[in-house]
Amino acid sequence: MTTTAPTLTALDPEADGKPMLLAVSYLRVSTREQAERGGTEEGFSIPAQREANHRKADELGARVVREFVDAGESARSADRDGLQEMLAFIAATRVTFCIVHKLDRLARNRADDVKIHEALISAGVTLVSATESIDQTPSGMLVHGIMSSIAEFYSRNLATEVTKGLTQKVAQGGTPMRAPIGYLNVRKTDENGREIRTVEVDPDRAPLIRWAFEHYAEGETSVTGLLRDLTARGLLTVPTPKRPSKPLGKNTLYKLLTNPYYAGVIRYKGALYPGAHDPIVEPVLFDKVQSLLKARTAKMTRHVQHAHHLKGLLHCGTCGSRMLLDFATNPRGVTYAYFICSGRAAKKTTCTRRAVPVAVAERLVADSYANITINDTAYQRIAADVDAAFDKRNTGQDQELADLTANRARLESESDKLLAAHFADAIDLDTLKRHQDRIRAGLADVNRRLSEHSEHHTGGRAFLHDSLRLLTDAHHAYKYSGDTDRRIANQAFYTRLDITDDEQLRPTLAEPFATIFREAHDSGDEGKEAKREHSTSFDVACSRKTLWVG
Repeated sequence: MTTTAPTLTALDPEADGKPMLLAVSYLRVSTREQAERGGTEEGFSIPAQREANHRKADELGARVVREFVDAGESARSADRDGLQEMLAFIAATRVTFCIVHKLDRLARNRADDVKIHEALISAGVTLVSATESIDQTPSGMLVHGIMSSIAEFYSRNLATEVTKGLTQKVAQGGTPMRAPIGYLNVRKTDENGREIRTVEVDPDRAPLIRWAFEHYAEGETSVTGLLRDLTARGLLTVPTPKRPSKPLGKNTLYKLLTNPYYAGVIRYKGALYPGAHDPIVEPVLFDKVQSLLKARTAKMTRHVQHAHHLKGLLHCGTCGSRMLLDFATNPRGVTYAYFICSGRAAKKTTCTRRAVPVAVAERLVADSYANITINDTAYQRIAADVDAAFDKRNTGQDQELADLTANRARLESESDKLLAAHFADAIDLDTLKRHQDRIRAGLADVNRRLSEHSEHHTGGRAFLHDSLRLLTDAHHAYKYSGDTDRRIANQAFYTRLDITDDEQLRPTLAEPFATIFREAHDSGDEGKEAKREHSTSFDVACSRKTLWVG
């Protein structure tokens, strides 16, 4: 940033006829926090430097004609906008003095300091410190060199100490960076008046963050769709003095979904550390989202528009080929829809199957649901069989569950010991990362098996009961459903729908409906009292298909 005083190109004559010397003033603070401290754009430090530099100019009998400011820029690099503008200005303008508050404002790198000083000397400009007694004499230049070297040592040592401090903060579960959206950086004062910096859950944004993870974990939306929904729900970034609130971008949302901080884990320099902050989502939910993100390629999946709810589901009962949706227009311009045998159309078979009007195919499929509907008596009996089968299967599963739980506890304990060893300098960061990768893979496997255990036993029982309830009202529900729900129903209930040459439907039921329907019919008369074994009747693979609810 550059501030311009009245333009002067040479010595400026004063009222008494004496020439006035010209000077430039250079101001700098290292961090954005310093630049914005006090709620103003310049903070507290820059005005103080400006005042000192102007006092020094008055002592020298000089006028400051241009001011150059680098706010929030480190002196470890000379690639700063304000500094480069100043060097270009003094090369083109007759300036006598370059005034800085302290030498370390100009450079904290000895090599950069030498280059900057050479540029000033070649332009005939004298470097002046407002707070340090340094001149162009040999002894003054020696002091200048010593001060520059001290500044460089201080800068590098400060960076090392900051890194140590951040590592120690992470070891204690602290957050070494600005908290991500969903959390707030908070400053508090303890009873002794000391400032405490901590992280708290943002009551406004955290519920939306949790909803985002839960919604994406359902597997029914993309990152783009989730972003649209979050924006509609009002999720905005936290405003700063220079940046107002705004909706998230797609890349920001992706980083949000992959940030373990929301599950209570801090990622610092590639390693993972347990955080002291409150997690917004459970680790299991976070892991599920990661699995979904990895399973989806970055390339957008093309969405296929289905023209009809039976398209892709019907097969030719003569040759077994898939039946395709086709259209024919008569001489009067009326278009009719048909399902034709793909084997015959492509001449891959010798099939002579005639085309089936769409209305006929729709009626055959709708009528099939009347044939698989079960009555209340069958529902009650089979529901009892389901519970008995799962109760029997659950016997003996306690040990497996206990072993998995113990293995998870062992891996978590090993992870804690590795972190302690790293903080004690017993192992380096690369070794920590390598072991963490191994433990993370082991924990993922254990959590997957625990999730499968719950899915197969608790979820499987609920799934079969839901399936039973669907069969009690299948025909009525299908009749009054729309095309989308009918497609879902057909995919859930059937693995194959064959239409014979005499226009009869041969449906093949999917599990668990095939087993349920078989059980209902194997029972014979409703009064039959024969007892049957149920050990394997309902030991079916519950694939968690999308259930159709009509």
